[in-house]
Formats: sequence, structure tokens, C-alpha cells
Amino acid sequence: MTEEKNTGAPEELDLSEQRRIRRAKLKELQDAGQDPFQITKYIVTAHSTDVKEKFDEMEGKQVSVAGRIMSKRGMGKAVFCDLQDGKGRIQLYVRIDELGEEPFARFKKTDIGDIVGVEGEVFRTKRGEISIKAHKITLLSKSLIPLPEKFHGLNNTELRYRQRYVDLIVNPEVKRNFIIRSQFIKHVRDFMDGRGFMEVETPVLNTISGGATARPFITHHNTLDIDMYMRIATELPLKRLIVGGMDRVYEIGRIFRNEGMDPKHNPEFTTIELYQAYADFNDMMDLFEDLLSSAAQKILGTYQVEWQGEKIDLTPGWPRMPMHEAVKQYCGIDFMAIPSDEEAVAAAKSIGVELPETADKTWGNALYECFDQKVEKKLIQPTFITMHPVDVSPLAKRSPKDPRLTERFELFICHSEMGNAFSELNDPIDQRQRFQKQVELRAKGNDEAEMMDEDFLTALEYGMPPTGGLGIGIDRCVMLLTGSDSIRDVILFPTMKPLNDVSGKNDVKSQPAEAPKAEPERIDFSMVKIEPLFADDVDFETFSKSDFRVVKVEACEAVPKSKKLLKFTLNDGTDRKRTILSGIHEYYEPEELVGKTCVAITNLPPRKMMGIDSEGMLISAVYEYDGQEGLNLLMLDDHIPAGAKLY
Repeated sequence: MTEEKNTGAPEELDLSEQRRIRRAKLKELQDAGQDPFQITKYIVTAHSTDVKEKFDEMEGKQVSVAGRIMSKRGMGKAVFCDLQDGKGRIQLYVRIDELGEEPFARFKKTDIGDIVGVEGEVFRTKRGEISIKAHKITLLSKSLIPLPEKFHGLNNTELRYRQRYVDLIVNPEVKRNFIIRSQFIKHVRDFMDGRGFMEVETPVLNTISGGATARPFITHHNTLDIDMYMRIATELPLKRLIVGGMDRVYEIGRIFRNEGMDPKHNPEFTTIELYQAYADFNDMMDLFEDLLSSAAQKILGTYQVEWQGEKIDLTPGWPRMPMHEAVKQYCGIDFMAIPSDEEAVAAAKSIGVELPETADKTWGNALYECFDQKVEKKLIQPTFITMHPVDVSPLAKRSPKDPRLTERFELFICHSEMGNAFSELNDPIDQRQRFQKQVELRAKGNDEAEMMDEDFLTALEYGMPPTGGLGIGIDRCVMLLTGSDSIRDVILFPTMKPLNDVSGKNDVKSQPAEAPKAEPERIDFSMVKIEPLFADDVDFETFSKSDFRVVKVEACEAVPKSKKLLKFTLNDGTDRKRTILSGIHEYYEPEELVGKTCVAITNLPPRKMMGIDSEGMLISAVYEYDGQEGLNLLMLDDHIPAGAKLY
């Protein structure tokens, strides 16, 4: 018996030929009534790690495992193979006399990558390897594409990101990053909950882009006929909750910024933002240090980590340094001794720092650019940089000691910003002035500047207590804990440019719907023609057999390949959802109808339309107007509950 790995189909066969052979094997199984895709469930009683870790108590016992075949060795009357499940790998020992001639012959035809269920006995081989002696093998899923043979040596990381599912199969160590990510997020929740914070959810779509200086993604809401912005931060809604009396809140959520991509930036990423009433930025520093250092200790068992070629010490007691002191230390410029904007800009220029064209030539911007361009890259060990200029901190409270500065900090580790925090600005008059400055910057072409948020200003005018706020980049923290150099290594499905042009191929409408009318449309009833009333009477008993019910539209979508049909998912007052198709797409866009209260006949026999069972009929008003058919879906007061019967 050989111990050489069988890597699948012979190397001389190209990929298309290998796929053809695998499809032929599947066809053979299906013709024999053994289609693996017909199997809906398989009982698993143990996993690979369970068997290995508890071998002493499981030796000789029968177990049922399931997973993917990763290798096969020996093709005589006995075969060894490696089975990979969700927790690891274990060796299988498959003998013809244990399995039977016919099942063994079927097993020999399995390929690397096939998913099987195995019932067998736990034992240890003569070589000492913990294994399972197979008594029964069930093919659960056929792999129609061969796994990469040398994925570990693949230099094209783009393929790994595009096909993360393959990456996870053949590179089990990749899963570690995402296990740690899950553990970190759980730790964050436990940490915050243990300190009396409440987790909340705020809108992803907003009518104003605010809470950070970043370029937003813009989409269009057809029904309201307005542009909306994917959120660039959760800050402003969360601070509204502080105004409302929720003294400790946090949100873990996706953030979307239409910015460049690099090892530290992905267009969508995850943050935690938290706000604590009656606290300041010093409290936030204490909290952040405790949170991140305790995560390292709990998840990794150490404060010592390696990241980007540097040994990082996360032992609590991180230095806290005002930005102007950091610039003085690393650049030799004492901005606190510079009295004017002109001198500050000149001092920055003397060390090769130029201010952006859209930035005002001020003392604060000169200080910040010196830090950003010259100092940040030199910060390796955990360091809190505090007291940012007010020019770049539109939402932070001014320092009582120097109104040019704010009570703000950023944490830097290995020249990467890990989080941002303020003593939150709660003065509505000052906040309006800062918003106005941001509006002026937008007018100059800075599309990352914030917008005026009148509702937030109104909230502040009601009064917000002194508050500390903190935003943490989840992805970067996970990069630190996993030693990953790219943010793509810690996001399961990072944003990728499509390999082929897919625009115009997904039937998604890119044009906004017709603008809603500000007031009801005027109808010239002289141009309306209606059908004559029925001449024949219907007896009450016959009429009463029709079950008219109030229904709520929970979802509505266009039926593919149909110009007329809309598919409604309805709440009819029962525990199940009702599907009804209606040919009214000419008159309504599906987005307009979600949430509406309508009337349906619910006891009509199901009628198949475009392969979908329509379970009833929605009631509409039909007429002729100016020679053309008109239609209005019958809509009721939203206070009427779903399931109410009409008499």
C-alpha cells in the first residue's frame, strides 16, 4: 500500500476534461438512483477534534462524522483518506471487507473534494494515528470542480479573496483569522454589556451624510424620489439617543465610505461606536485601553503580538501625548510658540509639509498636516495622540485651556489609527458654526466635508449632557490580533472589482422613479369611463363564500422575465406568509407598495403564474380614463389590522 497522496485527476487532463469526468460520474450516480443532491440531512455525532481530544473515552466506539475528502492514499483493498470537517481533519481507514464490495467500488470512484458522511469505529493505527475505521460511507455532495492542487504556494492573492470558499477549504489556517474576529466581537459585546452599555441599531440609509469626514456612497429612493447616503459613521444618531436619556449606548455596525482601497481600507468595514453621558475623552482612553488589552489577553493569552514586522506590547499603561508635543518631538517644531497662521504654514513648509488645496491655511491645519505627514508613520507602540486642532475636529469639544485645540484622541499602533474619540461637543451654537465651516469646505470642492444637520442641531438645543464618545475600527483590531497585513485578510468577502462587466445584466433599474406629486393629481371626471353595473344579481350565500381579508404588504418585487407581474409577500393575519401575484407593474413600482394595507380574496384556489403559485387576488379599481385603462390598487387605513374580514 502506498502512502502517496492522490491529488485527484491525472495532471495531463486539463480543467475542462476533469470537470467533464466528474459530471459523468454524477450522471452515472443519478441514473442508478443514487443522486447525492437528493439527500437533505445527515446525522453527525462527532467532529474530528472531539475524536482526537477525547480518544481515551471514545476508542472502540461508533461515531458518525461528515466532511470533505482532502486526500486518498492506496487504491487496493484498503484506502486511507483525510476527512476535513468544520473543526479539523481526521484520517479514515476504508477496507473492502468492512464496507462490502459494491459500496467499496462506489467509494473508490469518489473524488478529492467530495463531501461524505462516515459511520465507523474510533481506533489508532499501527503508526499511532487516531483514525476512524469506516463501516458505511454516504456520498452527500459531489464536487464538480477539482480543488487547487498547490493553493498554499499560490501567489495570486486576488483569487483567494474572490473565492474565499476555496481559500477556507484548502487553507484551514485562514479560518483562524475569522474565528479570532468572531471572538473579538463577542468580547467587545461582553465588555460593553458588563459596563452597563446598551446595544442599539441606527439607520444605514440617511438623508444627510454626517458624523465623519468621508465621501459617501449615494443611492436613490424611488418612492420618495430623493438621494440617500449610506452611512459613513453612526455618531450623530447615537448622540441623539444620549439627548433622549439613553446614557450608555453602543452600536456594532457596517460603515460605507466611497474612498480608495489599500491594505488598511475597504469600502465597507465594521466599527463599534459608543457614547457615555457624564464622561470625557480621558474616560474613553481608559475604556479603549482596557478593551483592547483584555481582548489580547483573553483571546491570545498574551499582551505580546507581532504585526507588520513589529513586536507590539499591549500591556496596559499606554503613553498619552498631545499632538503638538508629538510634532515637537519628531519634527522639532513647537507649534505652541507660533502665534499666527502665516508662521505656522511657513513652519510646516520648512519641513516639506504642504497643506491640501481645499484646506484653509490655518495654524490648526498646519499642525495636523505636520503630524499626519511626518509623525504618524513613526508611532509603533500603542500611543494615544490627544488634543487635535479644532479645524479637523468638527464634532469635538474645545479644550478649556486652549480654544484652538479639542479634547480628542486617536490611538495609533504600528502607524495605524485604531480608534477615534472625543469629549463630545454639546454646544449647539458652536456646533452650528463648525457645521457651517464644513459646508464652506464642501463648496470649495471637499466632498468629504460634513453637511449641515439641522435635526442634530435641534437635538443639541434640547440639551445633551457632557459626553464621551469613542469609535473603534473592528477590522484593524482584528488585523492586529491576527498579525494580518491586509484588511482583506480579516474580511470574509472584501470588495473586488468584477472580472467581467456586469452592468446592465442584472435587470436592476438605475433610473429613479417618477417624482411623487406634491399634491393629489386632479382628475377630470368627465374623461372617466367605467364599466356598466352587472345586470345579473348574485345571491347572498354565493357572495358570502368569498373571503375578503385585509392584508399588509411585507415585501414586493418584480417577477423576473415578466413586464406586468409583481410578486407580493403578504401578512394575512395567520402564522404563514401569503404569496399573490398581480399584473399591475405598469401602474406601480414594487418599492411604492411595501408597507401598504390592501384587500385580497384569500380563498381562491392557487393559480400558477410564471411558475409561482398565486394564492388569491388583490382588489383593484379599474376604469378607463381619456381612452386608456387606469388602475388603482385598493388601499386601506393602516390602522386596520391584517386578517380583518370584510363584510
